[in-house]
Amino acid sequence: MSRGPTKPSGVVAAGHPATAAAAVTILEEGGNAFDAVLAAMAASAVSEPVLSSLGGGGFLLAKPADGPPRLYDFFAQTPLIRADERDCDFHPVLCDFGEAQQEFHIGMASIATPGVVRGLFEISRDLGRMPIRTVVAPAIELARDGVALNDLQAYIFKVVGPIYLSTPASRAIFESPERPGELVGEGERITNTDYGEVLENLAIEGENLFYRGEIGARIAEDCRAGGVLTRRDLARYEIKRRRPLEAEYHGARLFTNPPPSTGGLLMSFALTLLGDDGFGDAPFGSAKHLARLLRVIDLTNEARLESRLHEIHAAEAADVMFHPEFVETYREYLQGRPRAHRGTTHISVIDGHGNAAAMTLSNGEGSGYIAPDTGIMLNNMLGEEDINPHGFHAWPTDMRMASMMAPTLLIEPSGRLTAMGSGGSNRIRTALLQVLNNLLDFGMELAPAIESPRLHFERDRLDIEPGFVPEAVEPLFEAHRDHKLWDRQNLFFGGVHAVRVDAGTGEVSGVGDPRRGGVSVRI
Repeated sequence: MSRGPTKPSGVVAAGHPATAAAAVTILEEGGNAFDAVLAAMAASAVSEPVLSSLGGGGFLLAKPADGPPRLYDFFAQTPLIRADERDCDFHPVLCDFGEAQQEFHIGMASIATPGVVRGLFEISRDLGRMPIRTVVAPAIELARDGVALNDLQAYIFKVVGPIYLSTPASRAIFESPERPGELVGEGERITNTDYGEVLENLAIEGENLFYRGEIGARIAEDCRAGGVLTRRDLARYEIKRRRPLEAEYHGARLFTNPPPSTGGLLMSFALTLLGDDGFGDAPFGSAKHLARLLRVIDLTNEARLESRLHEIHAAEAADVMFHPEFVETYREYLQGRPRAHRGTTHISVIDGHGNAAAMTLSNGEGSGYIAPDTGIMLNNMLGEEDINPHGFHAWPTDMRMASMMAPTLLIEPSGRLTAMGSGGSNRIRTALLQVLNNLLDFGMELAPAIESPRLHFERDRLDIEPGFVPEAVEPLFEAHRDHKLWDRQNLFFGGVHAVRVDAGTGEVSGVGDPRRGGVSVRI
């Protein structure tokens, strides 16, 4: 067990003030970083309900002060049986992002086996120092008292409105009391008393209430009407403890999420392509910097397809991507050979004793189904196109699903430790890559590294935030006809919430990404 600080101190970065406040409360009461990140996780299901849920999954990259980093995988698992396309509750909904529309799939057959509840208890047993009832107390209070919806969460609700209005149980929680037929809006309060009661019962009875007891039985019974999740799926679910993927860049050591998830692997591959040269003498935002960054992202996308990651066994994926001949081939492309060609949140905590936690969570967009009398919306991971490369209803059975989520720890030669991660689906790896470049190539402090403009390139589409000089971006626009210069920073480009501690002074600091309503609190 990792011992926590002897006095209340530490730093938290998260996507909502109430999420961060739950972690701060636990730190102030003497809990360690792992108690605090679990408290924030439980609270985020109230304050960030589209992005986080006990019905979803996630990953924790943990660095105990007295031990090596370790990765806890409590992401979603595919069920033991597949859905019959002719007789299942699985249907598309169209969500409006303003700039574009996107189709998602929801319903009972979109639900994969959730892992958050198991993660909550097993991480607490392994790393925490507080009883679970104390850890979830801030979330219980928040669920009962409610939280006013901020502008970002109100915007997200507008995007996914069709999902959260799709069932009577969901409408009972998320429909506006003032505007029937519409979801709660900015400034309106969300309460979830059922969720508060379930947390209290779980703290007393343990995770088997969810996986083997009454809650699991009711979920499985409901899934008989068009779903695929069974009591056996829930009872068999296990957390996976993995060795983090480790890489080096400019003398710094990087620890991130290993296969079967691919976000950390692809981010590390991009850094490997950059190699010792990095961006050379190119200043940040210059034409040379942006052109090389775009090329690295493009080649990483290509390598992802060429290596056929979705068809490789998890144990082999890193060996394929980092085989010297494979890397050298793509480095040659980078040197100048031309070639034409989802809802997530993150919490970072460091305590005064040096324990570090980076946790990324997702519920997909939500399935629309609320487990009876729990206030918990289950995930729609089986309806997520990004993580179902074989196609809907064609996934391998009883297998841990892959993800782009990449909680990450950075240890610099000086010993300075940074914990970070991001939401943003396929943009997670490019958001984290650019923050790491800003820190290690351009020597930025944490705030400018996160707040500086970003770009993303995928499927021949180039998206760029405002803030770069026109002379640097115009050549990119000329080379890529399908492009967009956004008029402001946007959650599309991820949300990197990061905290750090200086090895020499013990000074802690943190930054929440403004793109996703991020906040940081230091105590």
